[in-house]
Amino acid sequence: MNPFDSAVMTFVQSGFHNPITDAVFPAVTYLGESGIFWILLSLLIIALGRKNGWRTIGCLMLAAMLLGLLLGEIALKNIICRPRPFQEMPEISLLIPPPSGYSFPSGHSCASFAAATTIFLKDKRPGTAALALAALIAFSRVVLFVHYPTDVLAGSLLGVLCALAAAYGYRRLFQKKAP
Repeated sequence: MNPFDSAVMTFVQSGFHNPITDAVFPAVTYLGESGIFWILLSLLIIALGRKNGWRTIGCLMLAAMLLGLLLGEIALKNIICRPRPFQEMPEISLLIPPPSGYSFPSGHSCASFAAATTIFLKDKRPGTAALALAALIAFSRVVLFVHYPTDVLAGSLLGVLCALAAAYGYRRLFQKKAP
């Protein structure tokens, strides 16, 4: 484990566990499970977002998360093959069932930041709330000892980049150019 991950993991493990956080963080992390919260939110936005381009935002959220899935879960995790913290330190007991697969990058963080950044690009007010939730989900992965801080940072950055790429691709392909 690198010094940054070690220092942050030690700080988080010693300072963020109490009966309240041990109940709240597992619930928070499940919001990011398989991106289901963000997928359902995208579908709700598509279904209800008839005004001001919100349907497009719902579609772009799905596109950004799909791009993150392809790059993060399918490509990077299988190239880097980083074990999870609890696999390297089995003496730490988990508050959630141990996830499968590799650790780097964090899929929860990637999906959350891909969706939240897409919302932020459309409207700062709900986007700020979405980014706060994405950050909480990402942080929960470190608190729950299933990801290293660098996994979460990389996943978050990948999610932001996927959202920007989806927005850029949409503008290039579908928005009319001025004569």
